[in-house]
Amino acid sequence: MPKRVALPAEPMLVSLDARATPSQSRARNTFEAVLSTAGELLGEVGFERLSTNLVCERAGITPPALYRYFPNKYAILGELARRLMEAQDEAVFAWVQSGGLQAASLDEAVAKNREMQRQVNEITRNSPGGIWIMRALRAVPLLRDIRIASRDQVAAQISARLTSSYPDVPEVELFRSARLTTEMMYAATEMVLEEPTEDEDRINEDVCWMVAMHYRRLAERYAKS
Repeated sequence: MPKRVALPAEPMLVSLDARATPSQSRARNTFEAVLSTAGELLGEVGFERLSTNLVCERAGITPPALYRYFPNKYAILGELARRLMEAQDEAVFAWVQSGGLQAASLDEAVAKNREMQRQVNEITRNSPGGIWIMRALRAVPLLRDIRIASRDQVAAQISARLTSSYPDVPEVELFRSARLTTEMMYAATEMVLEEPTEDEDRINEDVCWMVAMHYRRLAERYAKS
């Protein structure tokens, strides 16, 4: 079983926002160095031991330089989380635009979903601190809204595209289904990255069949007799 971390309860007034958006080249380099270093350290020491002092030491910058942009480690995590969610979302949106939701058969639907799932897994795997960010998005209340906003944005676009394919299904049901299936595939990505000894291709295939069969059942439920 993967090792789970016990995350501390953080003060509700902790800020998740960067204090400034750097415009000059040197400032941008500092900003990006903080993020990439924090991502690396997450993979080495985990969330609980991550600190702004540790980031400064590894990145070779002073605490005032870090605090100019990030008031605390939660703000760093928030920026990493937003970037990861945006990268995942952009991949899904591109997949939708390229016809990922159009399929003439269950087998084709599964194949198309598997390709999208593979891309999302790779994006997460290659992002700084990817799996630790995903853990934090579930476990840290301050970060949870970032994940939920991402899920709902993806679900809104998917459900809007599906209205023509499922004309008999109420829009509220399509949106609920899109949220549910997005959560399922997100959970499958977590499982793959949390447990690298598992068969990634099989997990991708299984979850994509679950998604395809869910929409098949949804269409049958609302089909006009």
